Amino acid sequence: MEIFWREGYEACSVKALSERLGITRSSFYNAFGSREDLFREALALYGEQSPDSAFASEPSSAGSVRRLITNTFRAACSARAADPDAKGCFAVKSVAELCNRDEALGPMLDEIVQANVARLERLLEFGKATDELPSTLDSHATALALKTVLVGLNVVCKVIREEEELWLSARTALKALDLLEEDTAV
Repeated sequence: MEIFWREGYEACSVKALSERLGITRSSFYNAFGSREDLFREALALYGEQSPDSAFASEPSSAGSVRRLITNTFRAACSARAADPDAKGCFAVKSVAELCNRDEALGPMLDEIVQANVARLERLLEFGKATDELPSTLDSHATALALKTVLVGLNVVCKVIREEEELWLSARTALKALDLLEEDTAV
């Protein structure tokens, strides 16, 4: 995962990956199947540990929607600021590299982004159903806005390295969307 994340999919040939892993090419194919298969596994692993994986839980177990959103954005800011290599998000980097360019992986990444938006939309709908969020909230538009802010944070963190600056940006967006829970601490 780290190799793909740092160098990008296209820069990671089977030869380069085998050398970095200290194995032969035949061992690589025996262990991983293909470079594409390994990339898919790496992306799945990343998805499990990414700060926004918190949005994957069922909305009914989420508790306060605003708290979950606020804590998740705060955790994302913290994780990005703590990375000494300023890699940003592996998924976002992969979307920028492969969507509309790779016939197999591009559509898969598109599906991941669309699924993330759908999970946010379900979470917001849950917030509306439990009367935490206003019934007039456009869940789809708000989910798109939240995803856009997350993507933006994962790009701008390559330049803006301080956690409090990243949080200032996220906090401002969440407040504008009326999704900030002020007294939440990560």
